Amino acid sequence: MARYFLGVDIGGTKTHAVIADENGHVAGFAQGGPGNWEGVGYEGFTRVLLATVNKALEMANVEVGQIAGAGMGIGGYDWPSQRQPHLRAIEPLGLRCPLEIVNDAVLGILAGAEDGWGVSVVAGTGCNCRGWNRDRTRTGRVVGGHGEWSGEYAGGYDIVARAMRAIVFEWVKRGPATALTPAFIQRLGARNLDDLVEGVYLGWYRFDPALVLLTFEIARQGDAQALEVVRWAGEELGMMAVSVIRQLELEEETFDVVLIGSLYKGHPLLTETLAATVHGVAPRARLVRLEAPPVVGGVLLGMEAAGLRDYRLRSDLIAGLQRLTPRLAG
Repeated sequence: MARYFLGVDIGGTKTHAVIADENGHVAGFAQGGPGNWEGVGYEGFTRVLLATVNKALEMANVEVGQIAGAGMGIGGYDWPSQRQPHLRAIEPLGLRCPLEIVNDAVLGILAGAEDGWGVSVVAGTGCNCRGWNRDRTRTGRVVGGHGEWSGEYAGGYDIVARAMRAIVFEWVKRGPATALTPAFIQRLGARNLDDLVEGVYLGWYRFDPALVLLTFEIARQGDAQALEVVRWAGEELGMMAVSVIRQLELEEETFDVVLIGSLYKGHPLLTETLAATVHGVAPRARLVRLEAPPVVGGVLLGMEAAGLRDYRLRSDLIAGLQRLTPRLAG
């Protein structure tokens, strides 16, 4: 009789659930809405989790009692004090098997690092960095937010804020003119630079995700200030990775640094600067873009929870997901 495993990736924008057997055959998949408790509360977390997992079970024609192991990467599970509240919120699912939960950034290590250990660097709406040493006895991390006091920047909002700073520097004659200025004026519908600065200050104009893409576009056109923003973001992401590398004493090791998130598609300078920063401390580090859906890491984590650790199954899981969901991106 086949053993089935559940993997879940539940975050601030969407939720993925996968059912796979011990041979790496993907039997069920479902996508649900946002489930990060910080946005929807623990009741909302439970509601989204139940709906998404039950859809995947239905596709697989598997009962929850047949699940032999479950692994979940959870956005918003950031600190040890949040473990029990999350486990209580998972209880209504009715699992009767070993379960492991991790921060969603950790799934990228399982899904993308060759041997299931190393460092992951997330660059999307926000930024984060987590790590495991070779034998997985030690973890490394950063705060994962609150850049105003943690000093961790380079998520999408931070890049837009840095671009706006270059625009303000032009306005006050503290810095040179930049092509970011007319681009932001047009995008936000401001009348002129004075109106843009006043409107951002007073909340008439609000930053939106499209401004991140716009900043990258201006950088691709060769604007020096936009390129400096991208370079700064790469250095910030690189220093987060360096922090975790030092915590885990990986400086002399050969390991994977898994890059997760949409920002890495924005401009090659971001990754180049990150790589240079990391290699200055850990020259044997290998940078890997995560192409697989992170939920693959959830399945592997569920298998590990049940005593099955075989990363050779990863390629089968990825291929199976691609067959079920050709557009599913990492």
